[in-house]
Amino acid sequence: MARVVKGFRTLRNHWKKSTLAVCVLSYGTHWLYGKYCDNLLRREACLEAREFGRQLIAPNERLKKATVILNPAASNGKANSLFEKNAAPILHLAGIEITVVKTDYEDQAKKMMDLMEHTDMLIVAGGGGTLQEVITGLLRRSDQDSFSHTPIGFIPLGCKNAMSASLHILSDNKVKDITSATLSILKGETVPLDVLQIQGETEKPVFALTGLRWGAFRDVSASVSKYWYLGPLKTNAAHWFHTLREWPLIRDVTVNYLAPTIRPPDLPPHKPPRPSLLYRIILRLKNYWNPPLEEPPKAEEPEQWEEQKLSSVELFIQTHNENPVERRINDSMMICAESDNFTVGEFITVGNQKHNNPTVFTANSTKLEASACRLRLPEGTSGFFNIDNEEYEVMPVEIRLLPRKLQFFMSAERRQQLLSQVQLREAGEETQINEEK
Repeated sequence: MARVVKGFRTLRNHWKKSTLAVCVLSYGTHWLYGKYCDNLLRREACLEAREFGRQLIAPNERLKKATVILNPAASNGKANSLFEKNAAPILHLAGIEITVVKTDYEDQAKKMMDLMEHTDMLIVAGGGGTLQEVITGLLRRSDQDSFSHTPIGFIPLGCKNAMSASLHILSDNKVKDITSATLSILKGETVPLDVLQIQGETEKPVFALTGLRWGAFRDVSASVSKYWYLGPLKTNAAHWFHTLREWPLIRDVTVNYLAPTIRPPDLPPHKPPRPSLLYRIILRLKNYWNPPLEEPPKAEEPEQWEEQKLSSVELFIQTHNENPVERRINDSMMICAESDNFTVGEFITVGNQKHNNPTVFTANSTKLEASACRLRLPEGTSGFFNIDNEEYEVMPVEIRLLPRKLQFFMSAERRQQLLSQVQLREAGEETQINEEK
């Protein structure tokens, strides 16, 4: 008992040191527990990958080949370590022959795509910028029609991974996100994604999976990190300081656009069985003795461009890749323009929402559905576009939709989650229509 009393007396006399020791011990325990949980996640993912590696293959089959484009500079230089610890063991245990190609500087991934040979799958390990470079280099190839059928996997290692939310279920744990994304590549479920082809006046085209963003909210989002010393007030401060430097924040643009096209029916997943030999012989004889009449080629109808002048705080031309499994009637992209009558308070409030989710638009915004568009800007317009979170100098551009151009690996859990969201929304719309009737 005397020892206990003495111990409490020591803690009371040295309460500052005791408090510091408790804080350090608590933090160390929490850190060690986090490391332990990460190791459990890695172990579980490796055990699941080992089951893929144990599957037997035929004598005439070969191991699947995967080309990994890794950006070591992603995630503040931690991407290489994250890949080696969390993704590489899973790919090796699954029996995949991987070739890792690391980038050394910006835009190198585009050049690498020109030299890439045939591979069974292409894996992008990095952030959104690395993914945008890879698809741009891939679709600039002269033989891009054949290479665009190569399935692409995305392992989110960067700070900005916009497409990862559409393909995988995200969590607060980086290790869990990486391992689940790598396992989805092994499971082999793919989904087609739309691509935007953005062509300037002189430069080669740039390709995007998310979209093109231009305006005041984009400019402020790019400068929020400069006010890091203000803590949770940095976003509000960035928007308020921007209104002091520039007001009103209106962008004038003339948009010429084409109407959306009807989406063709999905191709069957499996080829129909080949007809019998007797049927094919009869069909050939029938075509020989009574050849079918050739229809004259139809004259191509001229494209009917519509024009609309917009005054907006922000313009966002985006794909429907946010929910790639939703069935749509048309192949289209969305042209969204915010209204130009914001007050300073409204600008700051809406800016906070857009900083977290740029696809959020107010009720007064203008929305157009199109298959292609051209942006014509007033002379002297300066600034930057955001194309998949990468900055490009503002210029007149033509944007065309390439529907279902690329195949991306997607987790089955995320597919089911998105489908359930669509079903709930459709059920809600149907209920609202019935109530109105």
